[in-house]
Amino acid sequence: MRWALVRVCLAIAAMVVVAFAVPLGLVIKEMARDRAFSNAEREAAAVAPALSITTDRDQLEKVVASAGADSGMAVHIPAGEGKAALDIGLRRAAGKDIATVRKLGRASTTEVPGGSVLLQPVALSSGEISVVEVYVPESEVSNGVGTAWAVLAGVGLALIVGSVAVADRLGVRMVQPAQRLVEGAHELGEGKLGARVPEEGPTELRLAAVAFNSMADQVVQLLANERELAADLSHRLRTPLTVLRLNAASLGDGPAAEQTRTAVAQLEREVDTIIRTAREAKPQTVAAGPGAGCDAAEVVRERMRFWSALAEDEGRKVRVAGVERPVRIPVARADLVAALDALLGNVFRHTAEGTAFAVDVHNSEDAVIVLVSDAGSGIRDPEAAMARGRGSGSAGSTGLGLDIVRRLAESTGGDVRIGSSMLGGTEVRIWIQLDGREPERNGHRGAVRRRRRGKLVSTFNRSRSLP
Repeated sequence: MRWALVRVCLAIAAMVVVAFAVPLGLVIKEMARDRAFSNAEREAAAVAPALSITTDRDQLEKVVASAGADSGMAVHIPAGEGKAALDIGLRRAAGKDIATVRKLGRASTTEVPGGSVLLQPVALSSGEISVVEVYVPESEVSNGVGTAWAVLAGVGLALIVGSVAVADRLGVRMVQPAQRLVEGAHELGEGKLGARVPEEGPTELRLAAVAFNSMADQVVQLLANERELAADLSHRLRTPLTVLRLNAASLGDGPAAEQTRTAVAQLEREVDTIIRTAREAKPQTVAAGPGAGCDAAEVVRERMRFWSALAEDEGRKVRVAGVERPVRIPVARADLVAALDALLGNVFRHTAEGTAFAVDVHNSEDAVIVLVSDAGSGIRDPEAAMARGRGSGSAGSTGLGLDIVRRLAESTGGDVRIGSSMLGGTEVRIWIQLDGREPERNGHRGAVRRRRRGKLVSTFNRSRSLP
């Protein structure tokens, strides 16, 4: 917008300068020419009285010398009463031009080398017509024209530069509020809820800034209300959790009772975390720094011990692979636990009893894959299953479990894929990027990453069959 306004003002100023400066320059040139010939007419008029009195050569030469010695004046007297024609001064005009002026009896100008001449007829006492010739050089005709044109060009250039400067300032005044509005929108989109825009500039942009600030305030208020609602809803879970904890305490001893008590305790901790996070308005997880994260192998072993008891009760065959050595990933332990519980819970919730499942972990230089597969009926529409809140359409499905897994993978620069497993059911592949960057798609490095990824997946495919 700024440069468009500058270009428009530049074009308008240039047209105005051309429209006024060019005609004015031509007028100045014509005025200089008129001035030069007016001076020539005055010089010719100074000789006329002497010609009306006498035609003596000596006297006329003195008059011509005193009237315009430096102007190139000449006097042409025709022959008459036994006297020969008389020419005084340097003659520049052609004879036919002089004869024409003498015949017509009116002044005339004609072009000669180096300038022009004024031919002025003067009546003699004898009745004959003499002609006074005054030379006007080209330098006198154009005297001051160059300077005037230079002044006009300077004034025109100053007008153009001034108009451009004014247009630029006006453009800045219009563009800066728009830029601040764009920057505020970007900051708000990045999660900086304190972003506000100064209510300055033209009326329309000022109203837009007011509307943006009002919208940002409403967004902050809505998020605060959602946090309070999440905290309140989570707090309502405390009562049934207390009942579950009391009932679990009365189960006595045994692996199943201990696992139930452990699950209730973990659920209480998660509810406390949700309430605390919602109240403090802080994200539940933060970006993993150097040395942060967890051991994926240890987490998988711990969660599989928890789910294996339920799998044994339902007659499910279970396989775990790739957890013999530590596998460090830039993910918080609580997040990985939540993702694994979501996937394994889906297996128990959406497959029949006796359906086998497996969890595989494999790592390379720049990525770790966690693969959860089952021998169930599979997922008909993987894209719909990945959509937050849609679920599978079955009872008890909200669709939030897979969204938790997706956000965990994408927080590291990885992704989640859903496909068919070698067990015949669903396969959920979590790609966790170790360097926290999106894998490159083009160029040599992208090709190297694709080869590594393909090699890693091939290794999984060769190892994911039940024993």
